[in-house]
Amino acid sequence: ENMFESKRCLYVIMECMEGGDLYHRLRSRIDKSYTEREAAKIISMVTKAVAHLHHMDIAHRDLKPENLLFTNTSKDALLKLTDFGFAKEGNNEKSPLITPCYTLHYAPPEILSHHKYNKACDIWSMGVIMYILLCGYPPFYAAHRGMIGIHKMKSKIKAGKYKFPKAEWNKISQEAKLVVQKMLIVDPSARVTIDWILQCSWLVGTVPETSIDISPMLNFEHYEQTRIEIATANDAQRRCLVDGDDDDDDSNINLPTCDRSRVAKRAAKRERKCATTNSAPQLSQINEREIISFF
Repeated sequence: ENMFESKRCLYVIMECMEGGDLYHRLRSRIDKSYTEREAAKIISMVTKAVAHLHHMDIAHRDLKPENLLFTNTSKDALLKLTDFGFAKEGNNEKSPLITPCYTLHYAPPEILSHHKYNKACDIWSMGVIMYILLCGYPPFYAAHRGMIGIHKMKSKIKAGKYKFPKAEWNKISQEAKLVVQKMLIVDPSARVTIDWILQCSWLVGTVPETSIDISPMLNFEHYEQTRIEIATANDAQRRCLVDGDDDDDDSNINLPTCDRSRVAKRAAKRERKCATTNSAPQLSQINEREIISFF
């Protein structure tokens, strides 16, 4: 189904998601009306998609706004979950997950601590997504860039240290905050399940049409550059899983950091060359896609 094979090629026909991903949909709403009720509608669709996986004992392991696509550009477009490259079957007791597959901003503490984990990892990622939907920025980030920022952000995630700043959260309902808190619990065994979220009062009740200011998204203008490094790390993980590493055995995958990536190596090479010639590189020699930037 949805496949065609010729003598040389195998064609896979996929649905065209004309509405783009959730992140860019939010960006497009910065100057327009956006409410808590709309955020609840989005989380409801995400929850139903994840529930479908969890009821089959499958963890997605890479939930993030970029993997949530809208069928079209209309206000009532259906949101669908995509990119199952890291999805893995395994229940909580008999076959826990081990391989660290993640995107840092949405990664749960147990994965960053290299512990065995289960489907609860998706609940944490959903909590991060919901937090972003309600205020416009992630719960865990670091002011510093590079490796210092990465280490600080990992420490915050492992400790579950985040806040609800009054400027953005004062008008958000207590029910919404409670759901976020129950999803962002450090101990995965104490985290709520997908079925709890499906039945929570915030989703089944009447959500207030409180206006949400997501303009803080504009303060993270280096996000597009960060996405390049995230994509590099994810590609490296997929290559490791495909090229012979047995997924979820006791070996870890070493992801390229900003100090070890090809982008960083090329930048370092240019710096050494400039130091030798005692001249700065011309702007035309620097590829804007090679800029490294992290929260």
